[in-house]
Amino acid sequence: ITSPVAFDILPLKLHPFSQSTPTGLDCVGWKRRISAPVITDGALDKTALTDDVGSEEDLYEDFRSSNHRYGHPGGGGEQLAINELISDGSVVYAEALWDHVTMDDQELGFKAGDVIEVMDATNKEWWWGRILDSEGWFPASFVRLRVNQDEPMEDYPLKVEGGKEDDSRRFGMGQTTKDQMRTNVINEIISTERDYIKHLKDICEGYIKQCRKRADMFTEEQLKTIFGNIEDIYRCQKKFVKALEKKFNKDHPHLSEVGSCFLEYQTEFQIYSEYCNNHPNACLELSRLTKVNKYVYFFEACRLLQKMIDISLDGFLLTPVQKICKYPLQLAELLKYTNPQHRDFKDVEAALNAMKNVARLINERKRRLENIDKIAQWQSSIEDWEGEDVLVRSSELIYSGELAKISHPQAKSQQRMFFLFDHQLVCCKKDLLRRDILYYKSRINMDDMEILDVEDGKDKDFNISVKNAFKLHCRDTEEVHLFCAKKPEQKQRWLKAFENERRQVQLDQETGFSITEVQKKQAMLNASKQHHAGKPKAVTRPYYDFLMRQKHPTLPTTLPQQQVFMLAEPKRKPSNFWQNISRLTPFRK
Repeated sequence: ITSPVAFDILPLKLHPFSQSTPTGLDCVGWKRRISAPVITDGALDKTALTDDVGSEEDLYEDFRSSNHRYGHPGGGGEQLAINELISDGSVVYAEALWDHVTMDDQELGFKAGDVIEVMDATNKEWWWGRILDSEGWFPASFVRLRVNQDEPMEDYPLKVEGGKEDDSRRFGMGQTTKDQMRTNVINEIISTERDYIKHLKDICEGYIKQCRKRADMFTEEQLKTIFGNIEDIYRCQKKFVKALEKKFNKDHPHLSEVGSCFLEYQTEFQIYSEYCNNHPNACLELSRLTKVNKYVYFFEACRLLQKMIDISLDGFLLTPVQKICKYPLQLAELLKYTNPQHRDFKDVEAALNAMKNVARLINERKRRLENIDKIAQWQSSIEDWEGEDVLVRSSELIYSGELAKISHPQAKSQQRMFFLFDHQLVCCKKDLLRRDILYYKSRINMDDMEILDVEDGKDKDFNISVKNAFKLHCRDTEEVHLFCAKKPEQKQRWLKAFENERRQVQLDQETGFSITEVQKKQAMLNASKQHHAGKPKAVTRPYYDFLMRQKHPTLPTTLPQQQVFMLAEPKRKPSNFWQNISRLTPFRK
């Protein structure tokens, strides 16, 4: 069963027996209406729409008095289709995406991967289901409908003693059945791509085109903030769909070889990174605009003119974020029903890994962009800063700690705090009286340096005995810097950090990662404002708060927020930025 819209994630709210609702940052749900408070802006601007639309009120009245199919509650027919199947006596199965742990005896508990028989989907937020002999309510957004409803339950791994899966029955499935399952997945990929292209076209022609006609309401900068690079995504996806269509075997879909298409476009899909990173800004800008009546009316009129389903603009703008998450899920499903002897098997396997890497890259870039604000705040706390900002060349703190720096010509030893960023090593000195204050002293360009491990004993260059030491040697000027750690393990951590720094620089070059000048300047401006305020500001999460006010479904609290773009992907290695920085007392002011 597939949804008539590109993404079939269902909403979530309280059922009659629950006393609380799951909360969390949501990047997979849609809301149907803009729920931000509307502030009347005096007399209604009757010139808001000039394309033979009539007044906003007339447009609303015409829409509500008609039986327009796009006004169907819920914005789709998936729930109706589920209930029709159930009422006809068909068995509908869903797979659990996350664990549902409950103490309520009227709720159905399950673990991720469990298969649930859906017995009642009348309530679109909470369904009634059964697992073996247990029945109860469960949140619809915790599950996804199985692509292959005809797949026999025997095909699912059986749990045996020791918690291992018994695959003995998996291989008993006939070839014809498996071909049918692959046909279902191929058809779903093709149909959802066509739906997605329509969504992108509607956004570009239904919203952006109309907005550009109203220079009195929108600046180009505002449109860039709201829509990001979605027009680039639209152009890319049109080419991708054409490639898929060429590989689609209409007569025998299970013979289609679509894996190569994903491999061909894996690099192009990286443009989603820019869109995903901008999405929080788009939500905030929309939230601000929709507090004014004329923008609410304008956006709704655009939707009606384009005959789009009953989802508000911020819901449509969420579709690219959802789409890039869904590719690994679809490819995993396709691989599951592709025989190793199939001509498409190796390409599908490679495509799955490629799309996982794309998702990981998007997540990593998002994390890096979040880090630049922290780096700017750190720099603003350093006294007597000289030269260019750290962000001019760097965007990641690799490691930090205290070392003894030995300088020529007297071989004088000085205790300093060092901060290793990509491309540079920054040296600071602690205040003699107030150890929570750091003063800028110097920096070293790591692009010109090679790292030399120094054995314990007398160093011939500096003519002194050293322990736990290493050197930085400049290949161009022959300049040498000698450092000593207090313990051998600290030295090893520094040597490993230098390796990681070079690896990070190389990876950034290969993936084309960069931070725009606008992003750098904005981060430094924000840090400067905060620094002049006299004390750190309270942590605010306007993007999180905005999403929490919406009526679209939210992810359960058990799902880490940093995984929203990855969904079921493995946990990303956490950033060590604050772990490194937290040792420094300037942040304890």
